Amino acid sequence: MVLLTCLLVLVLLLAGPAFVIASGTATLGVDWTRADRSPVGLAPDPAATPEAVVQVYAARALSWRGAFGVHPWFAVKPAGARAYTVYEVVGWRVYRGLPAVAVSNRDPDGRWFGAQPVVLAELRGAAAAAAIPRIAAAAASYPYAGEYRVWPGPNSNTFAAWVARAVPELRLDLPSTALGKDYLGSGLVARAPSGTGWQLSLFGVAGLLVAWEEGLELNLLGLTVGVDPLDLAVKLPGVGRIALRADAAPPA
Repeated sequence: MVLLTCLLVLVLLLAGPAFVIASGTATLGVDWTRADRSPVGLAPDPAATPEAVVQVYAARALSWRGAFGVHPWFAVKPAGARAYTVYEVVGWRVYRGLPAVAVSNRDPDGRWFGAQPVVLAELRGAAAAAAIPRIAAAAASYPYAGEYRVWPGPNSNTFAAWVARAVPELRLDLPSTALGKDYLGSGLVARAPSGTGWQLSLFGVAGLLVAWEEGLELNLLGLTVGVDPLDLAVKLPGVGRIALRADAAPPA
């Protein structure tokens, strides 16, 4: 009976990723060397936007990983700057002996190897100006700069959660598809990434998160199931957020 229950839970957890693959949402079979990285028009033009800007993006990960999760990044532009700086964790850098954290001036809203990005959070003006140096400091102090694991972490979503905790003004609600966001290393308890609650996690494989912004999330095998009463939405593995009201934001 216990084995049957465990198998049923596993099937239910994998149903979302299976649906993503069947629907063609995940970018399977894409040649990463030829994949589209062009911007999509979500970032304010620096030439026409003198104020400081902070945006947090996420897009489906490349290949089969996209069935389970997204890749996030932070794009910042100080007041008067003519270009954005992007902070993100990229796994191949570790495999080549480089730090996991990449800092670049790539297009802030560029497609992630063909996948369309969405904006998860944004700050403008004085709030953005105050947040930018803290984002840079958090990126520089990321404790897993020499490590990368797709599952259960640390990975790019672990990095996003780390930086978000340093800048609670973002109130960053990482989607259920942010596989690795719950990885706390050897720690068991931490602030929720949004800064509006707390989470308990066992090596990113099992845990519970309760926060005003995220709602209630249960982490099983690194996959997230949850409800967000504030936005009237449910969160499912692979699929992401499913809104229960028409004016809610689309899933990430």
